[in-house]
Amino acid sequence: MSQTLSASTLLAVPLAPLAGAVLAGVFGTKFGGNWIGRKLSHSLTILGVFVAFVLSVMTLMSVVNDGARFNETIYTWMVVGGLKMEIGFLIDSLTAMMMCVVTFVSLMVHLYTVGYMEEDEGYNRFFAYISLFTFSMLMLVMSNNLLQLFFGWEAVGLVSYLLIGFWFNKPTAIFANMKAFLVNRVGDFGFILGIGLIGAYTGSLNYSEVFAKSADLSALVFPGTDWMLVTVICICLFIGAMGKSAQFPLHVWLPDSMEGPTPISALIHAATMVTAGIFMVSRMSPLFELSDTALNFILVIGSITALFMGFLGIIQNDIKRVVAYSTLSQLGYMTVALGVSAYSVAVFHLMTHAFFKALLFLGAGSVIMGVHHNQDIRWMGGLRKYMPVTWITSLLGSLALIGTPFFSGFYSKDSIIEAVHASHLPGAGFANFAVLAGVFVTAFYSFRMYFLVFHGKERFDQNPDAHHDDHHGHDHHHDAKPHESPWVVWVPLVLLAIPSVLIGYFTIEPMLHGDFFKGVIFVNHELHPAMEELSAEFHGAAAMAMHSLTTLPLWLAIAGVVTSYVFYMMFPAIPAAIKRAVQPVYTLLENKYYLDWINENILARGARLLGTGLWKVGDQALIDGAVVNGSWKLVGLFSGVVRKAQSGYLYHYALIMIIGVFVLMTYFVWLK
Repeated sequence: MSQTLSASTLLAVPLAPLAGAVLAGVFGTKFGGNWIGRKLSHSLTILGVFVAFVLSVMTLMSVVNDGARFNETIYTWMVVGGLKMEIGFLIDSLTAMMMCVVTFVSLMVHLYTVGYMEEDEGYNRFFAYISLFTFSMLMLVMSNNLLQLFFGWEAVGLVSYLLIGFWFNKPTAIFANMKAFLVNRVGDFGFILGIGLIGAYTGSLNYSEVFAKSADLSALVFPGTDWMLVTVICICLFIGAMGKSAQFPLHVWLPDSMEGPTPISALIHAATMVTAGIFMVSRMSPLFELSDTALNFILVIGSITALFMGFLGIIQNDIKRVVAYSTLSQLGYMTVALGVSAYSVAVFHLMTHAFFKALLFLGAGSVIMGVHHNQDIRWMGGLRKYMPVTWITSLLGSLALIGTPFFSGFYSKDSIIEAVHASHLPGAGFANFAVLAGVFVTAFYSFRMYFLVFHGKERFDQNPDAHHDDHHGHDHHHDAKPHESPWVVWVPLVLLAIPSVLIGYFTIEPMLHGDFFKGVIFVNHELHPAMEELSAEFHGAAAMAMHSLTTLPLWLAIAGVVTSYVFYMMFPAIPAAIKRAVQPVYTLLENKYYLDWINENILARGARLLGTGLWKVGDQALIDGAVVNGSWKLVGLFSGVVRKAQSGYLYHYALIMIIGVFVLMTYFVWLK
C-alpha cells in the first residue's frame, strides 16, 4: 500500500531556496540597504538549496522504497466557470528524480559560485538569482496542473533573462538576454495555446483529470479542419518545448546565453531550464501517445537539432560555446527519444546529461579562471600539469559525453540509438542516421576541445587578443602561469564527476527496464514497440557495455577521438587545409546556417515593417484619421448644415414647416 507524503515537507522543498533568494536579494543588495554581507548571503542561499536537496533525497527514497505518492491541491487561487486554478503538487518517481537532479546540480553550482564570483560586485545579487531559479524549476517539476506548470515555465524564463544579462553594462549580454526572452516568447505562445485547448475541451487543467479524458480528446477534430484535436494540442505544447529546450529553429538563444557567468551556464544548460521541455513532454505522455503525427514531428525536429547543432560545435573556439553546442546536440538526442515514445530513455539521458554537462561547464569555468579569464581554446594548451583536478574531471566528463562504455552517458545515449533503430515512424530512417552521425561529431568536437586545452604546446602566453573576458572587468595577468582553482571550485567538479561515471550503470535497469516509471509514463506498446524491444534485448548493465565493443556507435566515437587527435595534436595543418577546401561550408557553419541573419533581417525587419504599416495605416489613417477625426468632422459638417436652419427668423421656420408638410403629403400619396 502506497504511503502519502507530507504536504508541509514538500512545501519546504521549493520554499527553502525561495527564502534564501529573498534574504540575499533584499537584505544583501542596495535595495535592502546591504544589511547582510557576502558570507551570510551565500551561506543562506546554500543552506536553502541544501535543505531542498536533503528533503528531495528523502522524498525519492520514500517513493522508491515505500511506494509513497502525493497528488493534492495546496491552494485554490480561483474558480472561473468551473475551471479551477490551483497550486498543487504531484510527487511520483519522475518528479522525485527531477527534484534530486535539480537540487544537487544547483547545490554544486552554489558552492562553485563562492570561488568563481568572489571578485564580482554583484555577488549577493547573483546568489539571489540562482536560488530563485532553483525555486522556479522546482515549482515546475512538482506541479500537478498546467497552470502551475506554466507559472514555473515562465518564472525560469524570467530568471534566465536576469542571469544571462547579469553583467548589464555589457551590450552583448543585454542583447543575449533579450534574444533569449523573445525567442522563448515565440515558443510560449504555442505552449499557452496548447494549454488553452486542453482547458477548453476538458474543462480542467489538472493532470489526472485531463489524462482521464484523453480518450475523448482523441475522438475530436479541430474545428474547421480535418486535423485531430489531440495532434494540434500536442504540437502546440511541443512548440513550447522547442523554445525552452532549444530545438531547431528556436535554438538560437542558447549559444548567445554564454554571455552570462559560467555558473549559470551550468545551471541553465544542464539541469534546469533547457530540460523543462523534455520533462513536460514526458509528463504529458498520455496525450502524445495518441498522435503519431505529433511524435513524428518531434522526432524530425530532434534529429535536425542533434546532428546540425553538433556540426556547429566543430568550428567553435570559445570553450563555453563548444559546450553550449554540445548541449544543443544532446537535447536533440533527448527529443529524438521522445519522438519514438522512449520517454523513460529521454528522462534517463536528461538525468545523466545533467551531471556530466554541469561538470563540463564548471570545468570550463575552472579553466577560464586558471588561464586568467581567456576563453579561446586556441590560446591554451598543456594545462594538464598546471590544473590536474580540472584536467581529470574534464576528461571524465568528456568520456561520459561521447558515450564511453560503463560511463553514465553511454547507457543513456546508446539506449536512445537502439530505441530509434526499433521505431517504425516515417522519420525514423533520418533519425537513425542523425543519431549515429552525431556520435562521431560529438566525439570529434569534444576531444578537439579537450586536446587543445589540456595537451600539446603551451599557447596561453601567445594570445594576441585577450578580450574574451568571462569575468566582467577583471585584470587578466596574461604573463602569469596557469593555476589550479581553489578547493571551493574543484570540489564540486569531483562531486559531479562521481555520478557522471557511475549513475548510469546503477540506474539503467530500474529506470528503463523496471518499474521505476510504472504508472507515471504511458506508452502504447502495440503502436510504439521500441521500449519493449529494448527490454527484450537488455541483459544487464555490464553485458550492455561489453556488447557495445562490437557495435557501430562505439567505433564511431573512437574514430571521432582519433581523428581529433590526428588533426589537432599530430598534423595541425590538416584542419586549415580542409577549411580552405570547403570554405563555403565553413562560412555556412560560421554564420550558424544564417538563422540569426534570417531572424534579424527578414522576420524582425518584416515585423517592424508590419508594425510600421499597422501604425501608419491602421492607427494614424484609419483609427485617428477616419474614425476619431472623421467622426468629429462629419458631426461638424452636419451641424454646420443644420445650424443654417436655426436662424431665428420666423419666415425661415414657416418655410421649413411648409416643406415638411409637403414632404409628408407626398409620402402618404405615394403610399396609396
